[in-house]
Amino acid sequence: MNACRSIALLVCSAPLIVACAVGGSSETRGARGATRTEASAHDQVVATERAFAKTMADRDFKAFQQFLSSEAIFFSGSSVEHGPAEIEATWKPYFRGPAAPFSWVPDNVQVVSSGKLALSTGPVYVDGREVGRFNSVWRLEGTNTWRIVFDKGEAVCAK
Repeated sequence: MNACRSIALLVCSAPLIVACAVGGSSETRGARGATRTEASAHDQVVATERAFAKTMADRDFKAFQQFLSSEAIFFSGSSVEHGPAEIEATWKPYFRGPAAPFSWVPDNVQVVSSGKLALSTGPVYVDGREVGRFNSVWRLEGTNTWRIVFDKGEAVCAK
């Protein structure tokens, strides 16, 4: 009887011992040391950036506006727009006409370990030709809502 109680105690405490040995965290590290939270946030930011770019392709200015944080700052050439109103005034002309004047796609997304802030970068295309790169900082606002806080594009050097 005493042996049965010892085995039961060992079986019941094994998960606790393993959890403590791993660091007591409910997150586990996977490839490249990313936690499940980071990996999930990474996938969310990639999907959000793609959806943001799709607003331009779809010519959907209202959808574009939904991605802006109330504190967003966009760098446009030599000017800087602070807040959604200034950003919207600068970007609205890009949504006129039947064809998007440019497109972009993320090719690198990095998320901080808290899973609440991310950097997304990638090429910007005009007529299928790479003309620049964008850099966007996204912040998790509310439950699973990523909004863009900073955005800056840079021209690429002629190849």
